[in-house]
Amino acid sequence: MKVILVCNSDLTGGAAVVTYRLMVALRDMGVEASMLVMNKRSNDPDVHVVGSALGRKLRFVGERAYIFAHNGFNRTDLFKVSLANTGFDIWRHRLVKEADAVILSWVNQGLLSLKGVKRLVDSGKRVLWVMHDMWCMTGACHHALDCEGYKTECGHCRYIKGGTVGNDLSRLGWRRKKRLYESCPELTIVAVSNWLAGCAGQSSLLSGHDVRVIPNVFPDNLFYIEPRGIELPHGVDLSKRLIVMGAARLDDPIKDFPTAIAALNRLAEKREDIAGRCQAVFYGDLRDPSVLAGLRFPHVHTGRIADPNVLRELFSRADVVLSTSLFETLPGTIIEGMAGGCTAVTTGNGGQRDIVDDGVSGYITSSNPEDIAEALSRALDNPCDRSRQHEIIAERFGAESVAFKMLECIKSRL
Repeated sequence: MKVILVCNSDLTGGAAVVTYRLMVALRDMGVEASMLVMNKRSNDPDVHVVGSALGRKLRFVGERAYIFAHNGFNRTDLFKVSLANTGFDIWRHRLVKEADAVILSWVNQGLLSLKGVKRLVDSGKRVLWVMHDMWCMTGACHHALDCEGYKTECGHCRYIKGGTVGNDLSRLGWRRKKRLYESCPELTIVAVSNWLAGCAGQSSLLSGHDVRVIPNVFPDNLFYIEPRGIELPHGVDLSKRLIVMGAARLDDPIKDFPTAIAALNRLAEKREDIAGRCQAVFYGDLRDPSVLAGLRFPHVHTGRIADPNVLRELFSRADVVLSTSLFETLPGTIIEGMAGGCTAVTTGNGGQRDIVDDGVSGYITSSNPEDIAEALSRALDNPCDRSRQHEIIAERFGAESVAFKMLECIKSRL
């Protein structure tokens, strides 16, 4: 079988990384899999770049310029929406023509238009479209957060300024997707979590459409529960029990960092014995480090951890992995932490329930700081078995398991 995976990049961004992992997993199972991308960062010969450098730049700039011009020239939210109004004719590409199946991933910013998706489906190929966020079910945005417009008909989008009231770019995008899905019932949508599939089922665009659930591939074999002596960032106190929280950008509003601070402060107030024996370790960018000034719990901010070996060592040393996110499709930091043996404490605002069994492999809580503090207290008093934590991740997100599910999904329509 020949499979081509289409994604904006092979290594830049979360969707790109997991798509590349899926390609490798499929190849390990004997599938002739390759990737087609706009931005190649690896030296893998199985990753191919579409078009010319000038063509890629023009399509990227073209889509962004159109949004900018129809968005009141607002830069703030320029990359929070996408239109897929331009793209390459990838159905003409040799690898696509030779493939038995096409797996679409994150294809925005000039790689593939909605018309291009229809051309692929009309070509007779088996086409699967993997959702890494909510874009496939909204008119334009990637994360609806508390907006429920996608359940009816998008319009009045918070990220779009200007345009006719109720008939902005999100409404136009919604209508274009509506036409696409109605004309392509054979297109299979793949959600990476049950939560995301549930949102699709409530959406006006994908309700009643064929939506499968297949998680992202995770390299569980690279994580371990016994420390290997790799040096950790300065300030990490190995004599303390570690509570780890990380993100590309900690103060991204979606991560709800102020709630994490409030919860740790509450824990320090309620359990002085714990505060004296623990340290919170925060990794990732922080635009305003002064936000930590109000944290009374022992802590260290390491900044971004670029070396994956250091991150794996940190989780093998840690007791708890914490997430207070307002929205997560399938939170990678929770998966990484559990693969290293940590007990998980997380809000339940997304795909966390696909990872954590509440009360068994961690604790799922509300976004109330008091509830999070209580969950942290329980996690430290009753930690999960580290070996079993790693096993859970291997069983649910291991490469062979996920690749097998994807192959079964492909074969179900061939």
